[in-house]
This record gives sequence, C-alpha cells and structure tokens, in this order.
Amino acid sequence: MGAPLNLVVLGLSLSSSWGNGHATTYRALLRAFAARGHDVLFLERDVPWYAAHRDLPEPDFCRLVLYPDLAGLDAHRAAIAGADAVVVGSYVPEGIAVGDRVLAWARGARAFYDIDTPVTLAAFQAGTCAYLAQPQIRGYDLYLSFTGGPTLARLERSYGSPAARALYCSVDPDAHPRLDREPAYDLSYLGTYSPDRQPTLERLLLEPARRAPDLRFAVAGPQYPGDIAWPANVVRIDHLPPERHADFYASSRYALNVTRGDMIRAGWSPSVRLFEAGSIGTPLISDRWDGLGDILTPGREILCADTADDVLAVLRGQSEAERRRVAAAARAAILSRHSAAHRAAELEGHLREASGRRAPSMPALETVE
Repeated sequence: MGAPLNLVVLGLSLSSSWGNGHATTYRALLRAFAARGHDVLFLERDVPWYAAHRDLPEPDFCRLVLYPDLAGLDAHRAAIAGADAVVVGSYVPEGIAVGDRVLAWARGARAFYDIDTPVTLAAFQAGTCAYLAQPQIRGYDLYLSFTGGPTLARLERSYGSPAARALYCSVDPDAHPRLDREPAYDLSYLGTYSPDRQPTLERLLLEPARRAPDLRFAVAGPQYPGDIAWPANVVRIDHLPPERHADFYASSRYALNVTRGDMIRAGWSPSVRLFEAGSIGTPLISDRWDGLGDILTPGREILCADTADDVLAVLRGQSEAERRRVAAAARAAILSRHSAAHRAAELEGHLREASGRRAPSMPALETVE
C-alpha cells in the first residue's frame, strides 16, 4: 500500500449535510481513506447556513478545521505546503482564489475534486463558474471527477488537464447495512430540490401518486418551493441527516433515483442514492442516462422508468420475490465495486500516480519538511 500519506482537503462541507451532497461523499471517502492509515486535515469555510445545521462537528476519522475567510487560510499555509497531497473541491466559497493559493503553496500533488463536473462544464460555457477558473485545470496535477466516460477525455483534450480520472461517489456499508423493515412507503425519493430534477420527480413520483391514491410515497430533502402541490399520499420530510438515510430507504419498497439535466447529458454520473439505497437492500427505479449500465445493470440490478405508467407497472406488477432478487443483485454489485473502501483505494492510487508525474526524480509523495 505504500507509506502513509498526509492529505489536506479543502471542500464545501464536512461538518454539515444540510442542502448539499458533498458532506456525505467526503465523510464516506475520507473515513475509508483514514482507515488505510493516512492522515487527513479537512479545511472548511465557516458559513452561517452550515453553522446552523452542523451534524458532524467533530469527526473521529480526520481533523476538521473551520476557517473564517480567505485571509484565514494563511494560518494553514504550512500544512498545505507540507502535505503529500492537497485536494480542492468544487463549490468551495471563493474557490478560484482558494485554488490560486493552493497552486502557489502546495509542494505535493495538487488535485481538484469535482463533485459537480457537468455543472462545472456548463458554467464554463456560460462564463459563470465561481469556484474554478479554466486556466487552473492545467495547474492541477489531477482532476478527480464525479463523472466518468467521455467527459474525462474532454477535460484532458479541451481543458488541458494533465490527468482526469473518475472518482465516483460511494457508500459506507457499515453505515448502510442490509435492513429488512416493514415498508411505510411504496416509493420514496431523497434529494435536495433542484429545478432541473423537478420535472422528472413530477413525472416519476408525483403523477404516480395522483393516479394511485392507495399507494404511499415520500419525498425527503430541503429547499422545495412552497407552491408545489403535493398529493395527499406523499409524505414530505424537510431534511434527513446521513445517519437517518438507511432507515428511510429501508422503510420503502422501492427508492427513486432522479438525475440532474447536465448529468444526464454527460452520462456516467451516478448519484449516492444508487449506492446508499442499494447497500441497505432497497431496489431502485431510475431515470435513464448513458453509462448507467457501467454502474448497475438495468433490468437485473436496477429498474429504469420513463413514464408514470412504467413506475406503476413496477409498484403494482412486480412480485415480492422479483423485488428481492433485484435488491440482492444491486447490493452484491455495490459491495463489490462501489464501497467507500474501493473509492479510497482508487483515490490513493490516483494521488500516488499524480505525485510520480509531478516529481519523477523524487520518491512518490515524500513529505517535505
């Protein structure tokens, strides 16, 4: 496995899962990374909307430090300079300025971790990306992307990344063990409101709910507008912290996956919903996108739906034995390929590879004193 690494991560949030999917991703990944014997420092911008909703203020797998503003990063310059590797994440407040500091200070491998790659590339086209400047891509030794497939070649060919590598989200199987509960819902969805996901949620959950008043549905997640007409048989839950995700999914016969528009167009952009629900044994119904079959096999490990009729055909027509078969197949695939331990090993390999390219005459990821 090699010598232990000293990693610094500057990400959107580790302390609060409110209104973002980044915290869940970082928690699973970095817990597994630390379990491999590495040391992790996570630097998080202290912002009021997360300060009011902190559900992991003191992680037991890494050091978490909140910094007040850009000037506050100066106190951590030595840690950034001396780290074996430094990772800057997408959507970090004033991320371009943060990236400039990291690129100037860091002497180890420097990586950008894009948990929103299709959104980032769309923002480049619109000239609105506030957390990454296009010229910075050439400066980062490694571009870690939530999106795989052709997007990786595009990042290298069109944007000059020295190395673009997929680093999908994952699941911690210990936090999402197989659970067999009496279902409270026939179909549930967990996700923060997004305007480009809402039409699909309308088509694949709200419309089936209206047409099947005898069935039970649930939507959990914050920031949904107050003017949405929720059918009477749809339970609304404003926010579920990560430690309640497993119970929520286990309370559903099926879980719905809905993908953002930019990610559908890019393909190869699996959501953590796929892995969390699948790990605890709840079968998934998903919209369609290129690359889904590289993650889970449609028809065997995941069910795809285009219309309300498709959803109702599953909810009303699939036998319990078939439901359990799909769930078992998905869980086996997730545990064999998509656990946090798998991702942590991938991250370590990518960082060591990047360090070797950066300083081929030096031992890989040698700590600079």
